[in-house]
Amino acid sequence: MKTALISVSDKSGLVEFAKGLEKLGWQLVSTGGTFKTLSEAGIKARQVSDLTGFPEILDGRVKTLHPIIHAGILALRKNPEHVKKLEELKIQAIDLVVVNLYPFKETIARPGVKIEEAIENIDIGGPTMIRAAAKNFEGCSAIVDPKDYKKVLEELNAKNNELSEETRKLLCAKAFQHTASYDSLISNYLHERFNPSELFPQDFSVTFSKVQECRYGENPHQKGALYKEAFQSGNSLLNFAQLHGKELSFNNFYDLNSAWNLCKEFSQPCAVIVKHTNPCGCAIAESISEAFAKAYGTDPLSAFGSIIALNRQVDEKTAGQIGSFFNEAIIAPSYSEKALEILKGKKNLRLIELNESSKASPLREFDFKKVDSGLLVQEKDSLQVSEKDLKFVSERKPSENEIQDLLFGWKIVKHVKSNAIVVVKNGQLLGTGAGQMSRVDSVKIAIEKAGDKAKGGVLASDAFFPFRDSLDLAFKAGITALIETGGSVKDNEVIQAANELKQALVFTGARHFKH
Repeated sequence: MKTALISVSDKSGLVEFAKGLEKLGWQLVSTGGTFKTLSEAGIKARQVSDLTGFPEILDGRVKTLHPIIHAGILALRKNPEHVKKLEELKIQAIDLVVVNLYPFKETIARPGVKIEEAIENIDIGGPTMIRAAAKNFEGCSAIVDPKDYKKVLEELNAKNNELSEETRKLLCAKAFQHTASYDSLISNYLHERFNPSELFPQDFSVTFSKVQECRYGENPHQKGALYKEAFQSGNSLLNFAQLHGKELSFNNFYDLNSAWNLCKEFSQPCAVIVKHTNPCGCAIAESISEAFAKAYGTDPLSAFGSIIALNRQVDEKTAGQIGSFFNEAIIAPSYSEKALEILKGKKNLRLIELNESSKASPLREFDFKKVDSGLLVQEKDSLQVSEKDLKFVSERKPSENEIQDLLFGWKIVKHVKSNAIVVVKNGQLLGTGAGQMSRVDSVKIAIEKAGDKAKGGVLASDAFFPFRDSLDLAFKAGITALIETGGSVKDNEVIQAANELKQALVFTGARHFKH
């Protein structure tokens, strides 16, 4: 008789699966809450204590940590000495371990959870059984995901109560992935609670789970996939649903993330248009349709084939504007019925709805950059600058309208590849200079993109100006105010230039490099 040991916190699909095993003649062994669920469903099962002859003790902390259990799991079926030893000790071989773990993740996600409760939700016996079964995959299979119940039952029915070598190997790998993810979550949580002064631990592991595969990677010859962290912040791209359009590519996701991260900087209705992670349009206004019209007016040529982010519901008017040219994808909190009707007329246009959540991650949020054979890790750039943080260093002080535009430009430049320059006016991005090796070249590009509209506008730089040449170019274009980090050895020269040119110059004391 085949034996399955079942001990699960997530009981979805449990009864149906256990009934399927029972019908196939399996003996079922279970613990505490799982035994109760099975019994209430009329499924015959033995308790673990019946096998071990030893009761659950220490409030359930010890129930499966017993030689009779682990010998039954770990014994090699092809090893005569192992089989003989089981017979001598009257130990029942265990052929299937069905275990998912204490809800540690769900526990720490609750606001105000106490460390004592988190500790009690660290599973010990479960991971031990899973690892044992996975190690001995040739004789005992570990099932950690309820989604696998149906496939396992179908195969057992089709193959005389046996699982194929391929299935056993797949379950083995999945089991170790499951316990590794669980341990990683625990280690990060406890490190933050017990050693908060050390931001970066000596051994750093993070856990991600696959959301979906991409159409391809950065290029069609590369494969790609999207993974999510254990916890997503409320405004994360990962809280999405695709309502329409073809499958998203690696680049689509990356651009959507860039567009949304900029869009959510603003509380006013905002529209962002992105190409290759850089904004080629951004505007705020009284309504979302007005904001989009202004954003599109920034650079209609570059907007072709773009990604669009909106921080308000897409209404019929805005949908009509968006539908007037080719774009790849739209991300927004919601869409009106009329807007969906219009936009779904474009077969391949991807419509992404962002399901915002107020939940905050219980773990620190980091920014990762992959390097060959390693990983660069840093805190996220969440620094905000307001009017009270500004240092007015020129003789001419900016007007209130200029100050608002300077702050608007400063929020945008944070999301542009360095060296980054933007020209803005009246809540509208006019020109972007991104990713140039020379800052003055970025200034030239931004001014060229802005054209005649630059006159009366302001300019934002993601870092300090090392020379006065950028201010001279801005003056020729009619730009009246500039915002930058400050802190250059040439600050006095730059301030002097601003005074000569009657420009308002503002320092933030903060830098926003984005490599």
